[in-house]
Amino acid sequence: MHDMAQHFFITIHMKIKGELQNLGKFDLGKDKEGAYALFRKLKGSTDADSSNVLFMELTETVRDLPINIKIISCTLDELASNCRTIAKELFRRNNLEP
Repeated sequence: MHDMAQHFFITIHMKIKGELQNLGKFDLGKDKEGAYALFRKLKGSTDADSSNVLFMELTETVRDLPINIKIISCTLDELASNCRTIAKELFRRNNLEP
């Protein structure tokens, strides 16, 4: 079995006809502190409820099983800003750090 202990992702969900559908997923790697720090930078509300439509979720995968850590709801503008923040951070980590 391929062990993916402490592998982190941010998944984007949209409520479509009452069901959450995955829109995309960012692979954050294995750095727990880095994943948590990046998620804290994202815009949105931790008071997610059934009236919200867009969500971003921090997930840890352990032995190929997802563990939900945190979720925020966001507006379309916040989602755009968050995707920009994540892309910049992943670019920096993967291209500018040793």
